[in-house]
Amino acid sequence: MKEVRIHGRGGQGGVTSAELVAIAAINEGGYAQAFPSFGPERRGAPVAAFIRVSEAPIRTREKVYHPDIVLVLDGALPSLVNVTAGLKDDGIVVLNSHKAEAEVRKEFGIKGRLALVDANRIAMDVLGLPITNTTMLGALLKATGLVGMSALEEALEHRFGRLAEKNKAALHRAYEETVVC
Repeated sequence: MKEVRIHGRGGQGGVTSAELVAIAAINEGGYAQAFPSFGPERRGAPVAAFIRVSEAPIRTREKVYHPDIVLVLDGALPSLVNVTAGLKDDGIVVLNSHKAEAEVRKEFGIKGRLALVDANRIAMDVLGLPITNTTMLGALLKATGLVGMSALEEALEHRFGRLAEKNKAALHRAYEETVVC
């Protein structure tokens, strides 16, 4: 079983990202869970969402405390939230940042595996909005292969309808531009 914790801000689409990955995993014949963790936060406040993907039924229903993967939709969040808390030793942080690897590691103290992509720039270029959820899913796939691209594209088509093409373009561009360190 792979466990993912998503860090974002209210309104950035973190919960939607979790749902899309879970749907893709189920469409591939696996088992998955996706659920948020937030209270009465307002738009822009830090929020978390969680994903579990497995080849066998998933019995646990608790939050993900020791993720294999941390997906960070907003590059400023590591300054506010300890995004690596509980990350497994062989885990990976997938971060939205325009900064170079050395700068990110120094600024946020990330020591393990890291994947970087400037999702803000891609989202603005492709979608015209600073909503990075589908863009960061491209980075997630490049860094982890958690689900297949075609299964995720199908989930995007179902969720976004006529807007799916732009979201798929952002997904693919992020996949291509993500640097795994």
